[in-house]
Amino acid sequence: MTSASPPVPPAGRPAVERWVERHLDGLYAGEAAGSAVFRGGQAAADLALALFDVAGYAARRNEVWPEIRRAASRLSPYIRHGLLPLPRVWAAVQGPDRDVAAFRDELLWQEYARHVYARLGGRTRSGTRYVREASSTEGDAWDSEMACIALGVSELHGDGWVVNQARMWLASHWSIRHGMDWRVGEERFFRHLLDGSRAANRLGWQWTVGTGTGRPYGFSRRQVERRAPGLCPRCRVQASCPIEDPPGGEDALAPIEADPLVGSDPDPDRTAGPRRPERRGTPEMVWITAESLGGDDPALRAHPRLPAVFVFDAPLLRRLGLSGKRLVFLAETLADLAGRRALEVLVGDPVALLRGRAVAATFAPVPGWRSRAAAIEPVEIDPWPWLRRPHGGSVASYSAWRRAADRAP
Repeated sequence: MTSASPPVPPAGRPAVERWVERHLDGLYAGEAAGSAVFRGGQAAADLALALFDVAGYAARRNEVWPEIRRAASRLSPYIRHGLLPLPRVWAAVQGPDRDVAAFRDELLWQEYARHVYARLGGRTRSGTRYVREASSTEGDAWDSEMACIALGVSELHGDGWVVNQARMWLASHWSIRHGMDWRVGEERFFRHLLDGSRAANRLGWQWTVGTGTGRPYGFSRRQVERRAPGLCPRCRVQASCPIEDPPGGEDALAPIEADPLVGSDPDPDRTAGPRRPERRGTPEMVWITAESLGGDDPALRAHPRLPAVFVFDAPLLRRLGLSGKRLVFLAETLADLAGRRALEVLVGDPVALLRGRAVAATFAPVPGWRSRAAAIEPVEIDPWPWLRRPHGGSVASYSAWRRAADRAP
């Protein structure tokens, strides 16, 4: 059973797992077991950023296997939860110009995903320019006998993180080759990925299956041999490889009339949130959410002596069915924060628990935060730390968004 006001999570992985099992029972799927490779918390995020070497990123960012070939930063879980805001990562990464440019382009893609979701919200669940007709919405398209698929699924379930190229393989195999509903696969990613967000996760699936561009990514053996050399000879089905040839799938796409908001935003300031703190009272605590848990959270920085409060949103978590890994990661992050400042942890409906309390909060570019904040009525709302502030131009593609972002003041 969940309690409305449990103690703050203790430090240490075994203790955190026991805390999640006891106080968040019924709010997650599977076991209360943390990621095999990631720890939550600001200290872990800071260390990951300090150890990241961008050299070689441009040439090896899409390598999958063996792991030593990968140049992926592994910073995404910390970026997703605001432990490493994009402006900080942008400024911190130094190295060869080509590699820095390639890495910063990936940061801008993350920002683009946030802009799209902040503007369109739940409408991103359908195609922005095309729809993909699914032949099935049930079952599992990920064949565990295929070494390339088994690798990605194993890391998804065990680590809660998958290198981007392997994510594309899984998404393409699911939707394009097997005709499964991409939204079902996206939900499965979302439940397990520590960096799972409706912004980046959903946009990544749409790009892979072609609902945003009309050009699906056709995963085949050629990509595996190029990005994971030596993996195919280990595969049980290498002699009868089911992905020997590229898939079809283009015919499953049907153009649709794009939402008008894809082309322009009549109120970009509403999408972006306040440019400066909006105050209508004196806060007594800082409300933090899963969008912004780090020490650089603007509301936390503005009020270093105030206690923080975090609510595990019980109704939402029951509906989402996230894996235990995700909640252990969040609890580890809260345990780390509790060692730095006073923290209250609650379990229940955030609106019921926080309405009437004088809280400061940082704006978050997600529909759920907006709806809850409208009911909670924070006495102070601080600006979100954008890398590029949302503009009113097109978000139909990354390149269109980038051109408009470069022109924006």
